[in-house]
Amino acid sequence: MRNLAALLAGLVFGAGLVVSQMINPKKVLDFLDVAGGWDPSLGLVIASALAVTAIGYRLAWRASRPAFDERFQVPTSRTLDKRLMIGAVMFGIGWGLVGLCPGPALAGLSLAHPSVYVFVAAMTVGMALFEIAQIVRLAMKGSRTYK
Repeated sequence: MRNLAALLAGLVFGAGLVVSQMINPKKVLDFLDVAGGWDPSLGLVIASALAVTAIGYRLAWRASRPAFDERFQVPTSRTLDKRLMIGAVMFGIGWGLVGLCPGPALAGLSLAHPSVYVFVAAMTVGMALFEIAQIVRLAMKGSRTYK
């Protein structure tokens, strides 16, 4: 049941990305271009997402446990460290340069547009390089555990 719920949530999320045109890099770049041909329509998408999230969290926290898991999976750290900040900046720069981020890019694979394939390939290589760098960094420290 848990996997079915995850599949349905993913399908709804993907459909929302398609309907809102978040999978269209030009639409996203036009939204980000406030000094040029700004298209504010994605602002409504963001506002809607925030409203749904706020309501969802209110309802979720009233439950004693999630419907399809033993406990809620929430981050325990509230620290804004260097790695988090660098990652956020890199994410924002990448999104601003090409108009895609991971979720919409994966949903956009269905469009069979070459630029989306290039983005997803580059994203996959970047994630693999990060994982390799983490393993090397931990090996150099002598750690046997990898998170």
